[in-house]
Amino acid sequence: MATNKPVIPEVISYLSLRKSLGILGILLPFILLIGSYVPGAYQEIQKSISAYYYTNMGDVLVGVLFTYGLFLFAYKGYGRIDNLAGNLACVFALGVALFPCLSDNPIIRQLHLISASLLFLAFAFFSIFLFTKSKHTKPLPKKKRIRNRWYRGCGYTILVSMILMGIYFMFLEKSIPGLAKLKPIFWLESIALWAFGLSWLIKGEVLFKDNQ
Repeated sequence: MATNKPVIPEVISYLSLRKSLGILGILLPFILLIGSYVPGAYQEIQKSISAYYYTNMGDVLVGVLFTYGLFLFAYKGYGRIDNLAGNLACVFALGVALFPCLSDNPIIRQLHLISASLLFLAFAFFSIFLFTKSKHTKPLPKKKRIRNRWYRGCGYTILVSMILMGIYFMFLEKSIPGLAKLKPIFWLESIALWAFGLSWLIKGEVLFKDNQ
């Protein structure tokens, strides 16, 4: 006869946290786009996610970044490295929020760039190295192997997006000025956020959940 497993509130809480991070990561670009297209607002795609700080969606962007920070600080994984990664990612998210990308102060702009870069690296680190950990002994269950492939795919997608952004800034921004009209940084950042969000949704057991 089947028996019901006890419901552990802490497990539900952490699954909800992971799902919330995933949903926020996926929805943020859409929220900024749709919100900025209200009548009388900035009805044009901004050059980056961070540039929405200067639009009517600035408060929303800052709010979401602070939410990222809070959730990442609260995240607990398998050990100290997981907790340290969450705490650092929290600091980076707050740095992106508190240091505007187009500030008149060059130090503030540099702090924003550093914070944003480190935040994306932290996202990739979570996906590639932390989410692929397992309490299971080898061989890993089939669903865990599938999840690991998706985690690594999401992490590498974030890294490739960062590399392409670097290539654009170093080689293409000035040599192909017309490329800016396509908003490549906004879309590359969006792809990185979607990959980040997907990995957290999988971690929250929305997809490829183990059979009970």
